[in-house]
Amino acid sequence: MNYPNGKRSLTINNKLTNQSFSNRGMTLEEDINQTNQYYLDTDHALIHKKPTPIQIVKVNYPKRSAAVITEAYFKQASTTDYNGLYRNRYIDFEAKETKNKTSFPLANIHEHQITHMEAVIKHGGICFMIIRFAIHNETYYVEAEKLFPYWYEKAADGRKSIPYDHIKQIGYLIPFKYQTRVDYLSIIDQLYFKQEEK
Repeated sequence: MNYPNGKRSLTINNKLTNQSFSNRGMTLEEDINQTNQYYLDTDHALIHKKPTPIQIVKVNYPKRSAAVITEAYFKQASTTDYNGLYRNRYIDFEAKETKNKTSFPLANIHEHQITHMEAVIKHGGICFMIIRFAIHNETYYVEAEKLFPYWYEKAADGRKSIPYDHIKQIGYLIPFKYQTRVDYLSIIDQLYFKQEEK
């Protein structure tokens, strides 16, 4: 079909590829946000990404209809990425993606985040970290309690990372699904609600 201006239209190749949905360039954050939206839409859970608290210092207005923040700073150190409610339990977690093939760098976690995770657990919340190894195309659910020993070993002996093999042992591979790309609730069900369902 040609357009009225006489220019030829582009031919679109509709061939299907063998590429899986998990390899379509989505970042871990995008995958989790899509998953959370599905959980919300289907009334499974209420989980949101926490906004990063910033103090705006300077704003430019290049156009009347547009404002550009040119200077800002973080009001306080952020805690974890996501929180919310699922089956009457408070959920709180951090999400990290690494291109490292053999280990997860502990430099990706900060002391105030560990302190926050410990407080969540102390008060009865469900706290964990989602770690994606981009090279392996694998995403793991790791309970916060299982991360703490590695963090404190870092402080004691200078440990810089958690080996990939250790993550595979202490973590749970999160199943990839079309609508729930990072279906972490399926892991939470196994860990916390299996007894209730019997």
